[in-house]
Formats: sequence, structure tokens, C-alpha cells
Amino acid sequence: MHLVFATSIVPDGTPKSGYEIANAAILDALARAGCRLTVMGFAWTGREASVPKDAVVLGTLDPRTEAAGTAVKLRWLATALLHGLTFSSAKMRLVAPRRVRAALDALGPVDGVVFNSVQFAGAFRQVFADKPNLYVAHNVEHLSAAQSAQAAKGLAARLLFRREARLLKKLEQALCSDARFIYILAEEDGRLLQVAAEGRSAVLPLVAHRPGVAAGPRHTRYDATLIGTWSWAPNRIGLDWFLDEVVPHLPAGFRIAIAGDAPPTLQAAHPRVSFVGRVPDAVAFVRAGKVVPLVSRAGTGVQLKTIETFEQGLPSVATSSALRGISHKPANCIVADEPQAFAEALAAAAAGVPHDVDGSAFHQAQRAALDAAILQGLRQAGFAPQKAAA
Repeated sequence: MHLVFATSIVPDGTPKSGYEIANAAILDALARAGCRLTVMGFAWTGREASVPKDAVVLGTLDPRTEAAGTAVKLRWLATALLHGLTFSSAKMRLVAPRRVRAALDALGPVDGVVFNSVQFAGAFRQVFADKPNLYVAHNVEHLSAAQSAQAAKGLAARLLFRREARLLKKLEQALCSDARFIYILAEEDGRLLQVAAEGRSAVLPLVAHRPGVAAGPRHTRYDATLIGTWSWAPNRIGLDWFLDEVVPHLPAGFRIAIAGDAPPTLQAAHPRVSFVGRVPDAVAFVRAGKVVPLVSRAGTGVQLKTIETFEQGLPSVATSSALRGISHKPANCIVADEPQAFAEALAAAAAGVPHDVDGSAFHQAQRAALDAAILQGLRQAGFAPQKAAA
């Protein structure tokens, strides 16, 4: 069974964001199910050399809006308005649809396509109109855009997010209608996308890294560590809530380190927090904190940072939103949604030696359920796997 995995960014073996980690987990599960996969999409600019040789690379792209210059942003906006595309899909129009069609035809017989999220599909869905497809809904994108519109500081950003939300809702409805089966990352997303009926969708419980095992006290440098893609609006909503409403309740001297891209204005506004930028080893950085704050307040889908934290067995304090798509909460995770309660739980968790647990059971249960869900979708779609997942 030959399937094209159509995605915005081609995985290059060094996942650096939750989206890329999720993609790696899904691709591995499809391969374990016996699928022959050809990945098609764009290489991240500067990481082209790491892309697998058998991938179909249509060009290079840095999709981060905040990393683009004014001229690039205006070109993306013009493309979106001219072609009726979302802003995120307009970024994919580095190449014309006819070039994507030529790349598809060059692969020879293809049994179907897996549309990985909405960005690539929104730009090139018609190219694959003659192929049966599966759809991987990483999030309910139109709701995330609507939440971003509500949180936007300026009128222009608010209007652009509202436009994005309108177009994304239509696109997601079309993708779900056309797909033979839909993979979702959280149970609630099936209801929100109206695909919760039996035989239409399955939840993919994701895995991130090899699990950590408690083996004596860790060496810690901070009381709390956070890492994330803060340019993505739903993540930024959670970070702003944490900085503005939780941090003021923490005791003086409580050491917080935040990794990932953060604007200088944010750093200047919160001098008691250490913003360390990009780090070479995300797992090592997170393990350098006594407790992990899981601060999601918006968005849909699953929080990969939650999965990574549970796999490592690290103590955490989580909002209810951060536990989307999680069926088992470890004993060393405390749930708190009010700022003062969240701060008190963080302070208590950081007061002594970190209470780590063995993350192996969580990881193994997630992987087994992931493989079962992948097989369910393949069979429902008529893409009979060649062998059972190992």
C-alpha cells in the first residue's frame, strides 16, 4: 500500500517543535503498520541536508511568520487574498499546483494520500482530488484562529485572524467530508469537527521521546522550566497567562527558565524570569527544572509538552487544557486552573527533592494505543496494511 504523506514541512529526523514530534510519531506508526510511505512537502530552510533522500521536496520554507521580513509577509498576504487561501496555506504556494501534480505523477502508482493538517492541503488539495485520502487533524484550526483573534492586541491582527478562522472552518469541513477516515489527537476534537460517529475517526495517542526512568535525584538548576513554540498564538496565550497571573504569586527567588523564541519586549517585561532562547537539547533543559508548568489555556488537539513531561516522569502542574487527549494522569501531576492555586502547587513541588516517576508505562500504553488507532483508520479507509504493527 503506497501512500503519500502530504505535509507542510518534511520531517528531517531532528524534530524541534510539538508539531514535528507529532509528525514523527505518526509516520513511525504508519510504517509499523506496513505502509509504504512517500513524504511530500517543503524542507525547513537551513535543514535541507537532513531530509531523507526518498522524500519529495518541493522547495525550502521557514513557515514562521515572526521570522519573515516585511516583503515576505506582504507576499504571503497578497497570495492569500488573491487565491482565497488562508494565510498559512498561502505560505505553501512557493510552487504552482502543476508542479505538485508533476511530482505526484512521477511517483508512479499511488493508492492514496494522507493530508497532514490543513496547511498543505489548503494549498494543493485539488491536485490530489482523484486519490482517496485520510486526514490528520492536529487541531481544530478554526477554533484556534478564533481564540487568537480574541487575544490579538491590534485591529489588523484581529481582522486577519477572523478571516483565517472563517476560511479554516470551511476548509476543515471539506477535508473531513472528503476523507475516508479522520485521525484526531483529542477526543473533544471529534465532536468539534463533527466526526465523532463510530467509523469516522479515531484518537491518536502520541509518543514523543524514549521514556525516562527515575534513578536517584536529578541535578537541577531551576525551580521550573518551560519550553515551547511561543510564536504560535495558542501557546503564547498560555505563556502570557503564566507570566502575568501566576508568576506574581510565586515566592521571591523562585527560579524560572523559559526556552524557545521569545520577543525582547517579553523579556524586558519579566526581569525575574530567565529567557534562554533555543537550547541544543530540549529534554536535558526540561529535566534541569524541579517542576514543569504545563500552562495551556487555549487551542485544541493534544499538548506534546504534556506527553514529553509524562514520558520523562517529571513532576508537573497542569491546567485542565494541558491535559487534552491524555487518558492517564501520573501521580506527580497536579491540576490547577486558578493562578494562585497554580503558583502554590509549583512552589510546593519545587520545595524539596523532585518526585520523579517511571514514564515507561505511560509511553508503552500510548504507543500501543497509537498503533491500534492507526490500524483502525487504515482498515476503515480500505488501505489494508501488509502486516500488523510490531
